[in-house]
Amino acid sequence: MRALVYEQFQAPPSIQKVQDPTPSSDGVVIEVKATGLCRSDWHGWMGHDDDIVLPHVPGHEFAGVISAVGKEVKNWKIGDRVTVPFVCACGTCPTCASGNQQVCDAQFQPGFTHWGSFAEFVAIDRAETNLIQLPESISFETAASLGCRFATSFRAVVDQGKVSGGQWVAVHGCGGVGLSAIMIANALGAQVIAVDISEEKLQMAKSMGASYKINARTTGDVAATIRELTKGGAHVSLDALGSLETCFNSVACLRKRGKHIQVGLMLDKEKNAPVPMNMVLSKELELYGSHGMQAWRYEEMLRMILSGKLQPEKLLGRQISLEEAILALPSMNQFEGEGITLIKP
Repeated sequence: MRALVYEQFQAPPSIQKVQDPTPSSDGVVIEVKATGLCRSDWHGWMGHDDDIVLPHVPGHEFAGVISAVGKEVKNWKIGDRVTVPFVCACGTCPTCASGNQQVCDAQFQPGFTHWGSFAEFVAIDRAETNLIQLPESISFETAASLGCRFATSFRAVVDQGKVSGGQWVAVHGCGGVGLSAIMIANALGAQVIAVDISEEKLQMAKSMGASYKINARTTGDVAATIRELTKGGAHVSLDALGSLETCFNSVACLRKRGKHIQVGLMLDKEKNAPVPMNMVLSKELELYGSHGMQAWRYEEMLRMILSGKLQPEKLLGRQISLEEAILALPSMNQFEGEGITLIKP
């Protein structure tokens, strides 16, 4: 099969002919119909993820059709339309037994611990635990956008943030994660404040349901501006980018007993970010992480999509080929373009 491969971190990837994957006894092989280009893939290419073994095929948010099935798989067949969470679980460890497969003790992540979806085919183990059936009315392109950014934002807003109507929600960073969070929070009835340094992305945030926008490039004190606008601070704030500045501002903009949700990855030199712990103490703030979403939680998200309450297809940006991804992957940290970029293998 054709796949995008990098053989050294931070070195130009290339398109190579590699061996087709075969299914494990409890797994499947999926023909990739669409896959998202995510900043997490850039982190992997940079060498920020210790799980990656070179040479490597990235890609972790995708949708497609089952093309081969392992002998122990009972509930899936060739031709089924499927997607998977980017954290694939074992289904048997104590953490999975508690319903928290997104932090499974024996997790694997296509595109990080295993070869991923920047290829014509990808193998997924433990199919009964990890596969999600796609309704016919949801396109492969839309489904691919769900696997990391949208699903992670859904869990961050709904399960971790427990956002409800009338609350103030601040979203720091208006890339794919941030725009997803804005759409979801707006659908729940929250008043959403979008923060970014790009006026174009802020305009897109408004179209996704943000009530207010703040350009961090031209605003002196983002956190103070949010506290003033909301007359006390946000009830829930998400760092949807993952940087020293956005993390600090997300915590600092909260009202008393507010919640900070860390969604953007904090890796390399930024993994030990300074947090205003004096505010955490004096305001009794709550700090949460959000690391993907369990396969079994997709049902509610898909139901909201099918009802039209959520419209993730509006987040889709440009579509590119595997060849174009050779240049697009290394440039992810330049934050160019709006919406989610999709690769069509």
